[in-house]
Amino acid sequence: MAKSARASLKIQKNATELLVEAVVRGLQEKKAKEIVIMDLRGIGGVVSDFFVVCHGDSSTQVEALARSVDQMVYKECGENPAHLEGVKNAQWVLIDYISVVVHIFQPEQRAYYGIERLWADADTREVNDN
Repeated sequence: MAKSARASLKIQKNATELLVEAVVRGLQEKKAKEIVIMDLRGIGGVVSDFFVVCHGDSSTQVEALARSVDQMVYKECGENPAHLEGVKNAQWVLIDYISVVVHIFQPEQRAYYGIERLWADADTREVNDN
C-alpha cells in the first residue's frame, strides 16, 4: 500500500473514532442508559464501522438523546446524518452517519430487537453511565 493511501486510511479511522466519541458525548449529555460501542470493522460484509447502542427511559428521553447526538456531532465534527428515522414514534431511533450508526431504544424495544445479540461477534465496549 502506498504511503498516501495509508495516511488516508489513518485519517479516515481517526475521523470515524472522533465521530464515535462525539456520539457518546451527545448521549451522555442527556443521560443515556447502557451505552455500548460495537466495533464492526473485523466483520466481513458490514456497511458500517461502528454501532453505538443505548436506551432512554421514555419517548421524551429518546427524542432528547437523538437531538443531543445530532447537535454534538454537528458541533464537533460538522456532520449531519445521512439518514434519520424513528423520531416521531421514539421507540427506536436510528441515526446513520454511514461509518457510525446510532441506535437509541426504549428498554422494551432494545430487549426485543437485541442488536447486541445479532452482532455478537463484534468487538464490544460498554461506556460507563454518567
